[in-house]
Amino acid sequence: MRKILKAGAIVFGLSSLFLVILPGVFLNLLQLDDSSALRWSMRMIGITVFALAGNLWNHAGQAEERRVGNVAKIMCLSAAALGVLTLLIPAQLSWFTFLYSAIGFGFSTAYLVAIFTK
Repeated sequence: MRKILKAGAIVFGLSSLFLVILPGVFLNLLQLDDSSALRWSMRMIGITVFALAGNLWNHAGQAEERRVGNVAKIMCLSAAALGVLTLLIPAQLSWFTFLYSAIGFGFSTAYLVAIFTK
């Protein structure tokens, strides 16, 4: 579980940089309108995702296994929800939409396997 949390932290960290630095590119890849309001929203989300990445990394280093397991359970649900919401995007689905959704479902599955095999 710790390795999955660290991998998630890295993916979220990179995503947060992408959202903060190039929000218009992210919006275009998702086939969404590229307005100043949406770019601002993506940057705000990017900052929040950065905080999540830091928390994931720190939780991976927790000494108590129960706490690591609790974070993995939360992330399992969150990653699955990210995958579902990405597919429900109010725009035309693109290769990036499917890739982004698959990343969410992939992490959710990894957490689920880790939770049930520990």
